[in-house]
This record gives sequence, C-alpha cells and structure tokens, in this order.
Amino acid sequence: MALKIWLNDRLVDEAEARVSVFDHGLLYGDGVFEGIRVYDKRVFEMEAHIRRLFDSARAIRLQIPMSPKEMTKAVETTVAANNLNDGYIRLVVTRGVGSLGLNPFTCKTAGVIIIADKIQLYPEELYEKGMKVISATTVRNHPLALPPQIKSLNYLNNILAKMEALDVDVPEAIMYNHEGYVAEATGDNVFIVRNKIVYAPPVEAGSLEGITRAVVIRLARQEGMEVVEKNLTRFDLYVCDELFLTGTAAEVIGIVEIDGRVIGDGKPGPITRLLRDRFYSYARRKEK
Repeated sequence: MALKIWLNDRLVDEAEARVSVFDHGLLYGDGVFEGIRVYDKRVFEMEAHIRRLFDSARAIRLQIPMSPKEMTKAVETTVAANNLNDGYIRLVVTRGVGSLGLNPFTCKTAGVIIIADKIQLYPEELYEKGMKVISATTVRNHPLALPPQIKSLNYLNNILAKMEALDVDVPEAIMYNHEGYVAEATGDNVFIVRNKIVYAPPVEAGSLEGITRAVVIRLARQEGMEVVEKNLTRFDLYVCDELFLTGTAAEVIGIVEIDGRVIGDGKPGPITRLLRDRFYSYARRKEK
C-alpha cells in the first residue's frame, strides 16, 4: 500500500508528495526536523518532540505555519492514515520556496512534510552482541557556529563522520568537539558507565539534547543510579566499564569496542541491558 504523506496542509499519496526545486530546505539545508518513534500506535514523547521542533524553528527565525496543537494533530492523522503500529515519523519544516541566493526572507511560507513509515536502524543481533565504533577525525560543529540544540536539516558534519565509520565497516563513529571532548555519535547520544556511575557529555559539548537521552537519564535515576553530565575525553571511553548510545531510531544500544579497544568484557554490560529493558517497557507503557 502506498504511503500517505502530509504535505503542507493535507495528506497526499506518496507519488504526489513533491517539493519545489526552489525550496531552501533543498537548496541550502535551511530548515528543521524531528525523528519520532511510534510504539503500539502511540507517538512516543510527542509533546517533547513538538516543543523541540518549535524551539529549533524559533532559533533560526523560521515561522512554522501551524500551531503546536495543529502540528500534533497532523502527526496523529498521518500515523493513522498509514495504519502504523510500530514505526518512525520524520517531521520536516523547510524554509519554503524562495529565490536563488541565501536570503531566507524571499521564502514566504514554510513547508511542512510528515512521513510515517517503518524503520530499523541496526539489526537485532547488534543489540544482543553489541556494536563496534571508531573515533571520527571530523570535528563536531563549533557550538557557537551552530547551537547543537538546533536539529537542523544540514547534517553534512555528521554525514562526513558517518562515512569514516562506513569506510572501515563499522556502523557508527564518535565525534569530538574542537576541544577534544566527546560530543555525540553521528546520530545518537553517548553514555559511559564507570564504577556503576552513568556519565553523559553535557549539551554544551556539542551534542543534541536528545529526547531518548532525557528519558534514559530519568529511568536511570529511578533505578537509583547516579547520573553525571560532564566533559568526557577519548581516554574516558577507552577505559570505561560500559559504553552505550541512545537515540530515537537506535533506542539503547551497547558498544563493545572503540578504536580497537574492547569495552568491559566485550559484551553489552549489565547497566546497558537494564536501561534498554526499562526503556523498552517505558516506551510500550508497560511501566510508568
């Protein structure tokens, strides 16, 4: 069955979902987006995602032609139209159609695109066995050049780091900021465990303020774990007891090797497994 895509103000068939070649989202990566999961027909953390979308838009002076309530309704309508039980939503707001040239003020109305479909970022066996990663040489964008809280359409910085990983047959790379501190992976947030304490880089280090990241921190604290946000170095990753990533598509996935160094005993650690289980239960409303 062909997908139904929300385009600007209504649902259209997938074949009709077309964007102008003069849209500044295409020409310049000028726009913002959200990736959102659907579990058992429920949109996961909808309010938090919509809030972040509007915050990102406000930060780049992009006027979304819908209210948060209208956007929420459009997302729900798209999910229902595609009869999606478990899947992924890509919610995109572009600057809209304008003239050639950087001037965003030639774009009169922002474009809205909502896609609801299935996704599996990593094969299931990686969640059981764990994943290998490398350290990217591509430096994360300077936070004063582009605030990491803005989830923009321009992902070239992350893509260059992703290519480094794929070139050596691993699925992910850890990115560091201009000072050498851990920022994030190419599409996920980073956590380590050391002496049963969970550590995460602060947003100021150059990481997106992830929705899944926030949920995992909350779940860890509910389990009585100490969670500390602090700058982490490559050395911290090399000697930690556990290393794991969180993200909308990835959920919670353990890392068992970085740059050829084995993490812990070479298997996803007990805290990683516990938090993955707790996240799975929380996402499917099996626990509060």
